[in-house]
Parts: sequence; C-alpha cells; structure tokens
Amino acid sequence: MATLAEQVPGERMARIALSMIAEPNDPTTGYALARHSGVETLRLIESDDEVPGLARADVLMWRERLTARVMPGLLDQVAQAERHGFGTLIPADKEWPASLNDLGERAPYLLWTHGAASFLTTALSDRATITGARAATSYGEQVAGELATGLADEERVVVSGGAYGIEGAAHRSVLAASGQTIAVLAGGLDRPYPAGHSELLSRIGDVGLLVSELPPGAAPTRHRFLARNRLLAALSGATVIPEASPRSGSMTTVIAARELGRGVGAVPGPVTSVTSAGPNELIKQGFASTVTQPSDVIELLDADRTPDRTVTRPEAGREFGHRHPSQGTPGRSL
Repeated sequence: MATLAEQVPGERMARIALSMIAEPNDPTTGYALARHSGVETLRLIESDDEVPGLARADVLMWRERLTARVMPGLLDQVAQAERHGFGTLIPADKEWPASLNDLGERAPYLLWTHGAASFLTTALSDRATITGARAATSYGEQVAGELATGLADEERVVVSGGAYGIEGAAHRSVLAASGQTIAVLAGGLDRPYPAGHSELLSRIGDVGLLVSELPPGAAPTRHRFLARNRLLAALSGATVIPEASPRSGSMTTVIAARELGRGVGAVPGPVTSVTSAGPNELIKQGFASTVTQPSDVIELLDADRTPDRTVTRPEAGREFGHRHPSQGTPGRSL
C-alpha cells in the first residue's frame, strides 16, 4: 500500500496533511520540517529511517503519535478542506509573512487563510498585536479600542485573536474606523470561536483577514491557544497588553515577542485591579514600555531593534507564573 508521502501531489498538500496529523508547535515535527521538505517529513514519519540529530527514542514516540492520526480517508479530508474555499500559504508563496521564519523550528507548517492575504505582505513595522484579558474591564476595553483606532488611522494593521474582552474591543474599533485587522484563530476557520463572536469574525473574514495554522474542522484547545500566541507575536513588530492578570495566557505572547526581539508595550492601570496587575508588573520589571496612547505603539513599531537573547523561556515563564507552550509534551493537547 502506498504511503501518505507517496500519495500527496507536492509540498502544499504535504504540509496540509502535516497540519492534520501534527499539533501546532510540535518540536519534533518542526525540527524535521526545518531541515527537510514537507514530503520528506511525511516519509520520515512513516519510515524506519533515523532522523539525524534526534534520539531514537524521541523519533519512535513522534512516529507513534503521528501515525496514529493517519486514518483511512485522510487525503479525502484534505480535498474536503480545500473545497471550503479557504486559502493556504506555505513558505514558497509570495504572500507568506517572512516574519514567521523568525520562529525557526517553531514556524507553522502552513497557514489557512480567509480574506485579504495581502495584509501579511506589509512591512513588519506596519503590524501591531493587541491582546489581553478576556474578562476585561470597561477601562481595558476602552483603552484597547482607542489604541486600535489610532493605529487604524495611521494605516497600521491590528493583529489580535478574536477573543472576548481586549481582543474583541480591538477588532471592533478597527472595523469601525474602516481599518485593517487580522484575527489569528486557535481552531479551524470554519469553527469561529468564541461562538459569541461569530458575526465579528465573519466580518473580519469579509473585509480583513482570518488566519489559522489548523485545518478546517479543528477545535480550539488550551495547547492550541498557547501555541497560537507565538504567531500573534511573530506577525507583528510590537505586542501591546492593555489588561491581563499575571498568569494570563497573554503573557506567553509577551515572552515570544521578547525572544523574537519585537517591541512590547503595556498599559498601566489601577493597582487595585487584578487585570492591570500583569501590565503593571511588565512595566515595573522593565519588560515592557509604558503605552498610554497610539503614538507610543507607533514608536515601538518604528524602533530599530535586535532580538534580546538574554531572556530564556523558562526564566520568563517563571516570572509570570507561566510555562512556555513549547515546554509541554510535544503534540499534546492540554
């Protein structure tokens, strides 16, 4: 019987297949894909060959985990996914955002898109990420909205995750200002999440851009949300946190942004508010610049910076009570 690698007609289909059997940010898959094509990575999954640089035991676990998801009819699922009308981007495409290559072995296998993929071809300094608490206060949502509106007025693209609270406020404000926005989702593009934002996400798909590294039909999970945050950081020249608790998942976006040498901004808030505790601590420790108005974000975007390699993932994770998504079990949904 022909292997999956023998059946896929080219690199795009191979990467689509990988997105269906491997979890996002899977370190072993990323290691193999950074050194080989998607077709060759599929072949390695289904073969007994050694993978140079990886321990035999790790390779065996990787193969066991991924081959268990190679079900009969997988290629039919690939064809069905394409019929949804969503686009796909792989590194060879001109619309592929070069900034994702900064993730190295943690880069996505491909991107599923719906909408204006041209938003991904703008300069890195033209895109800013706004993320933060889902249970945001009116203060946080107001500030997020004002920052997003100011960025839209300056023709910068606002990147966010489509969630309740800070992210929803940012998207809505950009749309109201007739600006450009990208929503990066943690599940398939055909499964808008949260359900209460279905209309908002649909509108973003019509006039902006929806992006996911997961295929149609994939449900969001905790692991996928945390993995998604590295994309929020990598797609933009700066990440801004208006509100978030110190243990919020948004802090993993900050960690990723700092590792990539991107700008980080935080909005100060009342010391009595738990949702301002995260930004206040970021500012206090010197991990983020103080942001109070859109011009502060523009300054972060336009700053010439190089990656800060002094912050390691475990240290940054402990500082905010968070584990980096790559510290979990490879490919495991939490």
